[in-house]
Amino acid sequence: MGISAECVGDNTGGLKVKLVTTDEMRAIDSRAIDGLGIPGLTLMESAGMGAVQFIESELGDPAGAQIVIICGKGNNGGDGFVIARGLSELGADVGVFLLGRAGELAGDARTNYERLDPECICELTDERGLLNLLSEMADAELVVDAIFGTGFEGAPRGLHKEVIAAINALGRPVLAVDVPSGLDASTGARECECVVASWTCTMALPKLGFYLHPGREAAGIVHVVDIGIPEEVIVAVHPTRSVLTESEASHLLPKRDPGGHKGTFGKIAVIAGSVGYTGAAALTSLAALRSGAGLVTLGIPGSLNDIIEAKLTEVITRPLAETTERSLSLAALPVIASLLDSADAMALGPGLSQNGETQELIRAIVKELAVPCVIDADGLNALTPEDIGGRHGDAPVVITPHPGEMARLCGRPVSDVIEAREEVAADVATRARATVILKGAASVVADAAGEIYLNPTGNDGMASGGSGDVLTGIVAALLGRGMSALDAGVLGACIHGRAGDIAACAVGRTAMIAGDLVDLLPDVYSELESGAAW
Repeated sequence: MGISAECVGDNTGGLKVKLVTTDEMRAIDSRAIDGLGIPGLTLMESAGMGAVQFIESELGDPAGAQIVIICGKGNNGGDGFVIARGLSELGADVGVFLLGRAGELAGDARTNYERLDPECICELTDERGLLNLLSEMADAELVVDAIFGTGFEGAPRGLHKEVIAAINALGRPVLAVDVPSGLDASTGARECECVVASWTCTMALPKLGFYLHPGREAAGIVHVVDIGIPEEVIVAVHPTRSVLTESEASHLLPKRDPGGHKGTFGKIAVIAGSVGYTGAAALTSLAALRSGAGLVTLGIPGSLNDIIEAKLTEVITRPLAETTERSLSLAALPVIASLLDSADAMALGPGLSQNGETQELIRAIVKELAVPCVIDADGLNALTPEDIGGRHGDAPVVITPHPGEMARLCGRPVSDVIEAREEVAADVATRARATVILKGAASVVADAAGEIYLNPTGNDGMASGGSGDVLTGIVAALLGRGMSALDAGVLGACIHGRAGDIAACAVGRTAMIAGDLVDLLPDVYSELESGAAW
């Protein structure tokens, strides 16, 4: 899923878009209305007309189009009434269904109801009304869901539940207003029926629940409508989570120097691999090359060098001292140190094994770390957050644990890690003095300063061996091109997921393998460099 970045107003802080919970959005609305005196009716008008503009951009001229708008009795329904008026003025054939009775409306929602032509409004209070709705929706070019807003909790019941089920069953294009009805805007949870939208026009800021499962599947393409809430109001509430837009991703990607050479674009040292795990080393190295690195040198146990040279044409290999188990030994440390002297960044860990001597080597490397580094897999299995945080110097570090590795790092059950992803990632980031990419659905990126990003890209097809090694290579290349640890982590996760999304279209989620991600990285960078929409 993506955010229509061109629709994001200054109140989101530019290219960096904040995510909000229901409570945070409620506080923002309250400060705008009660604190600054912005009329709620004005915000509702901006919300509805912003959605109308989006519909025009997606469907073209709505004149003559048959559009069904289903409204609840609260402010979300009020937004729907504004949309109905705006579309009617543009010549659309609009049918409005009110889930309830007009006499139950109050406040701004009632005001906008009364501005509508009563001929286009039907009260939906029983099964007969539901049959009328089904008949109207069957021929509709668009169904607009304005039933429940961000304040919804629990589960839709009775007629509301039946209406939501009917919307989903018909398979018509659906635009959700602010949040798909039935979805918890804070957690992305749903107890039963929830509207599955093609698009969600969300007001002022995207909601956290759009980026957490199962809300991620329900929201569709998220379009942020600027409703005129001043930036200082959002800053005062201080939302702590962000999401990367397509525009910001393109902006973050380091620009290439037309006069540059292979030393200009980053020299990456990859320390990876052991017997049985040469694939991890190969995937990491190739991903770094495909992510713009000028030179990649792979340090590998000596007896595996011939295998790696057969796998990799463009990667320099350095055979290193090994243990009897054919993993790297402590005797490799001086050669690795000399390799790092000329490197701009390092990738450490994929496929290194959990051999005791190899793990001792890993700890020795990290203790004296002097170059930016991404640590993954067996690199993490050898370390505690305090090992990483206690390194000499301030070399930037990104760690990329999956939930199982994170459970070991933080000493909590995997179920806790999955349940409290943001909290766990932020805690380990602080203890390790590092940026953390906690992989999963959706990946969370956190740094020691308290910044938290949710990754908007990726899918379940990426849940296969080697996918994490590709991420490691991407992040290493971005570090080598001079990016900060946080920017490299956020952009790297986004690029990795986008490659997975393209692969899902190309080969399907079931058949996807990690090599597909490497093969499709050129497509992702081409999009970023051209500014193409995802």
